[in-house]
Amino acid sequence: MYRRILVPTDGSPITEKAIAAAIGLAKPLGAQIEALAAVEPFQYGVIGEVDPPPPVDFRETQQRIATQRVQAIALACESAGIACSVHVTEAAHPYEAIIGHATQRGCDVIVMASHGRRGVRAMLLGSQTQKVLTHTAVPVLVVR
Repeated sequence: MYRRILVPTDGSPITEKAIAAAIGLAKPLGAQIEALAAVEPFQYGVIGEVDPPPPVDFRETQQRIATQRVQAIALACESAGIACSVHVTEAAHPYEAIIGHATQRGCDVIVMASHGRRGVRAMLLGSQTQKVLTHTAVPVLVVR
């Protein structure tokens, strides 16, 4: 049924539920998990009262944090005896990176968390999960 399961992470605590769900789905099927974190590109046009970090420092910090996040998924998979590959990509819009990765890597399903924001909060904060659901043809399992 499912051979390759994509688990995107933003490092939030709710993502742990999605990781557990993906492992629970992958284990009986012998599926592989793809862990993905998208990092923001450096915003050169941002001007504020505080000097932003230099682009190199910003990128290194973003890369380090994203790598820690996908490694946490890999560790959980290793403990469960499931194959896992980790990926970090730069993207201005994480939902596009998630959909692109799922398509390029031939993922059968995307398992991702939702914070459950509604109304104005969802509109203001945005919902990457909602955007993935709206724009992908790949099945999505949403965990709350």
